[in-house]
Amino acid sequence: MTFERLSRAASIPALVMSIALYLATALPAAAVSLLRDADIEHGLTQLAAPVLRAAGLSPSRVKILLVNDSKFNAFVVDNKSIFINYGLILKMQGPEMLQAIIAHEAAHITNGHLARRSANLRSAQGLAGLGVALAVLAAAAGGGDAAAGIALGTQNSALRSFLSHTRAEEASADRSAASFLASAGISPIALVQVHRLFAGQELLSSSYQDPYTRSHPLTRDRIRAAQAYVSAYSGKSQKRPSDAYWFARIQGKISAFTRAPKWTLRRAKEEAFEDVRLMREAIAYHRRSDLTKALNRINKVLARKPGDPFYLELKGQILTENRRWSEALNVYRSALNKAPNDALILGAYGRAQLAAGQPKAAIATLEKARGRDTRDARLLRDMSQAYAKLGKTGMAALVTAERYALQGRLKDAGLHARRATDLLPRGSAPWRRAQDVLIASERFEKGKKR
Repeated sequence: MTFERLSRAASIPALVMSIALYLATALPAAAVSLLRDADIEHGLTQLAAPVLRAAGLSPSRVKILLVNDSKFNAFVVDNKSIFINYGLILKMQGPEMLQAIIAHEAAHITNGHLARRSANLRSAQGLAGLGVALAVLAAAAGGGDAAAGIALGTQNSALRSFLSHTRAEEASADRSAASFLASAGISPIALVQVHRLFAGQELLSSSYQDPYTRSHPLTRDRIRAAQAYVSAYSGKSQKRPSDAYWFARIQGKISAFTRAPKWTLRRAKEEAFEDVRLMREAIAYHRRSDLTKALNRINKVLARKPGDPFYLELKGQILTENRRWSEALNVYRSALNKAPNDALILGAYGRAQLAAGQPKAAIATLEKARGRDTRDARLLRDMSQAYAKLGKTGMAALVTAERYALQGRLKDAGLHARRATDLLPRGSAPWRRAQDVLIASERFEKGKKR
């Protein structure tokens, strides 16, 4: 599991087209970070697929991404991503509740609520301080796959205002979510259960409310309406064992990486799925720097789930972080044999190649991973290090500039882009990429002075 700052897409030239809206605002004080993990993202895809299909969305095009935040929140900023805080997932009491959250956020996409934000964006001066989030939405609304985002800023009240939905939108999303759940064979009662978790939040002052309550206003009328959907539901829900399994695996892995190892080892005994219990223990022992016990547990997991690419990836991570490069490379190769197109596993393999002293091979692997996933900023950091080790300082500066641009750090991006343009052959494709970043940075700096 790795921590990444949030980026929308990696097309730096398109960043220039969206910069005009960005200039009206200030750079955010901080950026949202993501928890990137191949296993968790695969599990979220499994849980989301029936709901997204019922909503008329493609599970292969709408990505469910995990936000590194313990607070309870979920949100959308474009038509291709649903963001869920890890704290919200840990709060859920079963797969159906998590699917209800996904259904509700998917409804905001299908009901056109993001279009209202795009309209509001045209008068963005009224949201001074929102910063990079505006550029994210501008690009998402107008540019499709080629559009660029920078980073989603967290500028306190401005961002909450940007992410907030009206009560009418919330009622509309609830109706649609209930319909999606029913079509997917999931009882809409899960929607009521989610609402009850947040009941009473509006009685608290805003500083004590969960972000989900502030951006998704909850009223007694909404709860009553959701209960009415349940009463009207005449279908039969389908209990899918795979949903319970993937929910346990997602929640177990998040918990093992975010809670104290002592807590994990004490509570893992309650886990219903043996491989998930062993995985949680492997992570806990790894975080305690007990390699022997960590490998013992992960090997037991693989004995029960031989060839599981995500468990193999976890073993590779444990070996890599204990400097067992040769063994880690073999394990990652086995994982890629089972999941050759998984960008996060490719990225982890490239990282291990770099650590093992194979920078040329690492660059090839990391470039392939970047072509499949433009949100993994850590790839750019690793690529920069690999280029530097090969003495290609111009390319190292370019990739660093692109990484900072994707993180919304336009000033830093400009410094490295200027260095890249001095080092790269004038007129070459990499030189033009550096120029794109430099232009965006200069326009941003000029906008700040207005």
